[in-house]
Order: sequence, then structure tokens, then C-alpha cells
Amino acid sequence: MMETLSHMQDEALALAAQAGEPDAAELLCERYKDTVRAITRPYFLLGGDRDDLLQEGMIGLYKAIQHYKGGHNAAFHSFAELCVTRQIMSAIKMAARNKHQPLNTYVSLYGPSGSSLEDGPDLLDVLKLTAENPEDTLLHKEAERDMRRKLDELLSPFEMQVVDLFLAGLSYQQIAARLSCGRKSVDNALQRVKKKLDI
Repeated sequence: MMETLSHMQDEALALAAQAGEPDAAELLCERYKDTVRAITRPYFLLGGDRDDLLQEGMIGLYKAIQHYKGGHNAAFHSFAELCVTRQIMSAIKMAARNKHQPLNTYVSLYGPSGSSLEDGPDLLDVLKLTAENPEDTLLHKEAERDMRRKLDELLSPFEMQVVDLFLAGLSYQQIAARLSCGRKSVDNALQRVKKKLDI
């Protein structure tokens, strides 16, 4: 049967496939594989690869086979190209939608953390390395409390307020406005703190 079908034109094969001849659809897919590949070449599918685009193109070809209506001087080739292009464009638009963002920006827990397999450790290894040891966290908090206690002993309440605001990232002008004092008072307070702490 395949021998007989191979001599048929594309339009006749499409109609035969619609009539239930599975070999006709298979032969058309084989004939148009390179055409589909050529159509997909300039496109990029977010979150996908070349094979995903090729698969979308083949879906478009299958739809062309199912929906082709002969006559009206409509060549199957033109109709197939149109269906393939529309299917690819549809897939690209779907992939670009915000609701698919988690799929397009995922990070594998078990695969490499980079974009290629040689890029390094997987994400779980990185998380293990960056997770703080509870003992270190406790020691850090104790050191912070000791430093705070020493600062309270050495600095005046005004100097302590200035240091807190300065460490919070405020500028001299912002600190002065917050404490209702002049910018020079803030500068003098920070100079005294530096001398007291021998910085």
C-alpha cells in the first residue's frame, strides 16, 4: 500500500489520510519533516529547546493533514506551511505568558545549578554550603550582644542613637533631621565614637 501512496501527490495523500489511511499521514509527515525543520529554525521557544519547536511544528503539520480541503487551487504545501507557522507562533505566545513563568525559570533541585551539566554542584549542595551552622549563629548573636553592651558603656545615649542611624544607612542630613539637631552635631558625634572605639 505504501508503494501506491508514494506516487500520490500531497493533496491526494491528505485526503486519503482524512479518509482513514494511516500510511498516507505517515508519508506526508516524512515528506514534510525537512520543511517543518526549516520553518522552526528562526524561532526560539522560551523554556523549550529545538526538539520542542520541531514537535510543535509537527503538530501543526498534523492539523494541516486533518483540516485540508482540496479544491479552489489550494496547494497542500502552502496550507501546511501556514498551519505549521501558526502552531509555532501559538506555542511561543503560550510559553511567553506570565502564567508559565514558573516553568520557564525553574531551577532543578537535583540537576546542576548552572545552564550546562559541567557548571558545578547542584542546588542542594550549594544550599548545604551556605546554610549557617546553628552554633555559629549563636556565637555570632552572643558577640553582637557583647559588642552592644560595650558600646552602651562607652557611648553617650546621643552617640548611640547616631551610630544606630548611621549603621541603618541614613546620611548625616537624615540623621540630623531625625534627631532634630545640626549636621555638624552628627559629624562631631561620629568623630567622638571613632576616637572612643579607636577606629
